[in-house]
Amino acid sequence: MTNLLVVESPAKAKTINKYLGKDYRVVASYGHIRDLPTKDGSVDVDNDFKMTWDIEPKNEKHIRDIIKGLSGVDTLYLATDPDREGEAISWHIIEELKRRKKLGNIPVKRVVFNEITKSAVKNGIDNPRDIDADLVDAYLARRALDYLVGFNISPVLWKKLPGSKSAGRVQSVALKLICERENEIENFVKEEYWTIEGDFLTAGNEPFKAKLNMLDGKKLEKFSIPNEESAKKAVATINAASFAIAKIENKRVKRSPYPAFTTSTLQQEAARKLYFSAKKTMQIAQQLYEGVDIGGDTMGLITYMRTDGVQMANEAVFAIRDLVKNVYGERFVPEKPRFYKNKTKNAQEAHEAIRPTNFAYPPERVAKYLDKDQLKLYELVWKRALASQMENAEFDKMGVDILSADGKTGFKATGQKIAFEGFMKAYKEDFDDKNAAEDDENRLLPEMKEKEAVKIVKVTPDGHFTEPPPRYSEASLVKKMEELGIGRPSTYASIISVLQDRKYVTLVNRKFVPEDRGMIVTIFLNNYFNTYVKYDYTALLEDKLDEVSEGKLKWRDLLHHFWVDFSKNLHDVDPLTKVEVSEKIDQEMGKYLFKTEEDRKCPDCGNGRLSVKLGRYGAFVGCSNYPNCKYTKQFNADDGIEDGSVEEFEKRDMSQVFANGIALKKGPYGYYVEKEIDGKLKRTGLTRKMNPEDITAEVAEKLIALPRNLGKDDDGEVISVGIGRFGPFIKKKATFKSIPVSDDVLTITLERAKELLKTVKPKTEPVVIGKHPKNKKEITLNVGRFGPYLKNGKLMVSLPKSFIKEKRNPTLEEAIEILGKKGK
Repeated sequence: MTNLLVVESPAKAKTINKYLGKDYRVVASYGHIRDLPTKDGSVDVDNDFKMTWDIEPKNEKHIRDIIKGLSGVDTLYLATDPDREGEAISWHIIEELKRRKKLGNIPVKRVVFNEITKSAVKNGIDNPRDIDADLVDAYLARRALDYLVGFNISPVLWKKLPGSKSAGRVQSVALKLICERENEIENFVKEEYWTIEGDFLTAGNEPFKAKLNMLDGKKLEKFSIPNEESAKKAVATINAASFAIAKIENKRVKRSPYPAFTTSTLQQEAARKLYFSAKKTMQIAQQLYEGVDIGGDTMGLITYMRTDGVQMANEAVFAIRDLVKNVYGERFVPEKPRFYKNKTKNAQEAHEAIRPTNFAYPPERVAKYLDKDQLKLYELVWKRALASQMENAEFDKMGVDILSADGKTGFKATGQKIAFEGFMKAYKEDFDDKNAAEDDENRLLPEMKEKEAVKIVKVTPDGHFTEPPPRYSEASLVKKMEELGIGRPSTYASIISVLQDRKYVTLVNRKFVPEDRGMIVTIFLNNYFNTYVKYDYTALLEDKLDEVSEGKLKWRDLLHHFWVDFSKNLHDVDPLTKVEVSEKIDQEMGKYLFKTEEDRKCPDCGNGRLSVKLGRYGAFVGCSNYPNCKYTKQFNADDGIEDGSVEEFEKRDMSQVFANGIALKKGPYGYYVEKEIDGKLKRTGLTRKMNPEDITAEVAEKLIALPRNLGKDDDGEVISVGIGRFGPFIKKKATFKSIPVSDDVLTITLERAKELLKTVKPKTEPVVIGKHPKNKKEITLNVGRFGPYLKNGKLMVSLPKSFIKEKRNPTLEEAIEILGKKGK
């Protein structure tokens, strides 16, 4: 008897081939053998969403190898991965063999195994099943949705927003997350607050620290002490008081271990602990799953790495408990095994959590057979799996309340020590926000008694400013996507890679920063395809796809429902002109690029207004006085030169590193200098008139030191200079003034800066005309650089000249009419 067994990868084929005898041939499909061609009609919306599949030339060899392997076999076993994609690959193989009439009467059996071990493979073959039609339908629905969104929106982007790459159903939503976080950071307003710490001595002269938590009889909130003046008053109150211990609280607290890894949590922890990208984590996990040669015995070291499940097979649970008992002692084994349930939105628990396949192979035993990255990831999986079945960690926590004699001023001292390590003996979780983690250090407080007097020997006030939310790291982005139900864990790595490949985002210090191109695409989609980049809508589609995979919803019904609204959206967007899109992009992107109207002033001609424009190759900032003024600033200019540009980007790369550690580099906006200061990279761009060839170590030092204070104006306010996104500027409080080309940001004097600041026109307060009866928002009359204009929400319309000549403000009815004409 001869059988043919098809798997996805040659590495897995090699491993499994060693487990099966001469009665089996094992070949690899190398993933999908067919896919939807990127051309019109691949999904025929007018023919009940009929899908046309193509085989790429590189895959033709693989299907021929499968056909060749069928010669003289009794049974075809399809052993592709045990998930939706694996089911689809098996279905494609059958369909293609049928289309070519190569299958004949050969019986087909679907087998799955969650780990590549000899026993698991033989068990899978002994328990075959049919292709899961519901899983295949869910795959077809997902593939069709991705095609319909990408194939239809991408051409709209290319037409309406030149320079854009493409849009994806889930990638666009992930990009929106990154861009919205950047906007939060840009718009964040720092708030000042103060905390006060006291150094105390017990009655036995033992020192300890405590934080002020009550003042004037009121419990302190974060902003209760808003400034230095308030802090000084508080310190005076404290120094005038005497203190005693009011209350001592001791309690034992427990912390439970986390479950073994899912795809998502593995990607997150590998990013935090090992600094692996999601893509790298999945590549290495795939290698550990498919099989490693361990002293001549090839075996998979971990279970299937694409899973939402947190549960483990009973035999694995009891194997871990035995191992923990032998390694750490019986005290570390809980009385009962731990069983976990998934709380993640849209979780699919068909597979086990990621765990070692054989607990007789600890990391130290297999270390010499693995490369360093494989060993690091295997060790992570090993420790997490062990910890998941270990006893709770226990902490002794102590809290001490200290009150003044009048009971109006209070401090709080806390301390803790680890009473029992429990699972932490094997594994400690990392966090993106270090404040989110409990402090595991042993912090002990000295012996104290209630009502005992304590002496305050030092009071330390400390000023702080609130911090903006952090940019997403790979770990926190994956976590957020999982929380929102966006995409699937198996797709996170590819989603992140696509965003980087399209140059929509960049990783800086392991945090995602959106490129201007990414911001512009997000603005476009938010305004014209808003429904399809909403987080809840994307998660709802995932729910619907799950219903298809469970046989509760027909895949074509899902597509019909989707296409009705989506095609209408496409129809509505089609008439949009490039000018309309350009105005919308300028309106939205302007909030990000130009903090004030003064920032829009052209640095070259001095009286032109800068705005975002669309050229043949994408968006750029240009002057309103074009063609008389040819100032431009390009976004991500790697695709060509925009309309209106007067010079090409420097073709030669002058990048270098100076002896003082400052680097001169070339980026998408031109040249800049960069230096690491206190663990963070500081960058300053070169001005338009600076030649990279002329940058010396001394000049680089001056550039990296920007912004610099010139001194104070006559009113006592500090004047500083720096280089921003659109060139050199002068700053005084919230007032900015561009530095003309004739001046040098590195040598400009205080007197010259004062002179330039005098040319900035004072802002006039808007006049409220009334509320619009429809949107209930105020209509205001404002004065901008180019004259008076009416503003209602985001709509801004210039005031007609007739009102200016008559020197009168419009009535509410007249204002509504003016705004209404613009709306039409």
